[in-house]
Amino acid sequence: MERAKKPAAIPVSPIQPTPQVSISDDNSRVTASLPTGQRVEVLLYGATVISWKSANGKENLFLSSKAVLDGSKPVRGGIPLVFPVFGPPKADHATSQLPQHGFARNSKWEYLGKSSSESSSLPNSKGDASVKLDFGLSDSMIDTSKWNYSFNLTYSVTLSQDNLETSLVVRNTGSSNYDFQVLFHSYFAVDDISRTTVSGLEDAAFIDKTQGAKEVEPAKKPLSISSETDRVYTTAADKPIIIAEDGSKRYEITRDMLNDVVVWNPWIEKAKGMADFGPEGGYRKMICVEAGSVNAWNILEAGDTWEGGQRIKAS
Repeated sequence: MERAKKPAAIPVSPIQPTPQVSISDDNSRVTASLPTGQRVEVLLYGATVISWKSANGKENLFLSSKAVLDGSKPVRGGIPLVFPVFGPPKADHATSQLPQHGFARNSKWEYLGKSSSESSSLPNSKGDASVKLDFGLSDSMIDTSKWNYSFNLTYSVTLSQDNLETSLVVRNTGSSNYDFQVLFHSYFAVDDISRTTVSGLEDAAFIDKTQGAKEVEPAKKPLSISSETDRVYTTAADKPIIIAEDGSKRYEITRDMLNDVVVWNPWIEKAKGMADFGPEGGYRKMICVEAGSVNAWNILEAGDTWEGGQRIKAS
């Protein structure tokens, strides 16, 4: 006998797609992708971001065709992480025994896990809006004979539908103060360097390393690249940096606690002199715009924490 009134069916919300994270079989890299198609790949050696693709599959980072990815040397391309010293260490400094750009890019990091943010609950939502990958490095994981301080680094790479964020937390876990420098050595992919400009640095003075570290007054105009370029813009204004191609915005970079910006392109002769730089003519397909804190030293007292990062939006 049928009941006169059946209970109403309980509506079931559709299962939203979620970000996918995978670790390579050899435990050398972590890859994350969003349901909307964006993708990022991080090499555990150096915690180096080696690929960041937009939803349409377009690659946003330049990776040298000759880049060494086996953990035997720093990666030429992507986003290498510079810490605790930028450039060749000075002989009279605590970092004097370290390699150029420090040890962060030369060390194997630990993958700490992932977290994802909730997306909108609206019907047209396409799943979780972002995924964050965390990586760790501490003094117990490196040769402390060359830099004998206690530290803990947490490096986070956050992929969202609109941008990529990289942030670093530095914790002084010891009883001695120390100073450090930090920089995200970002290699951006461009179609043609001759049609590329960088704006947002017009009012910043800079150190020109191609002229013997000469201090140069602000240029008051966007930067175009037509020769070897190696500039450290000091105390750059806290406003977005725009990399444009043919006048159209390609990348927008915003910074937090990173007052300096390095712009680098090796051009013809220097590119030829680097064994791990390719293909031939690859200098035309890249520009480094590197957010950092490198013109002076950050002093981190015992027990204190420093945090800084960048957000990159690709068009």
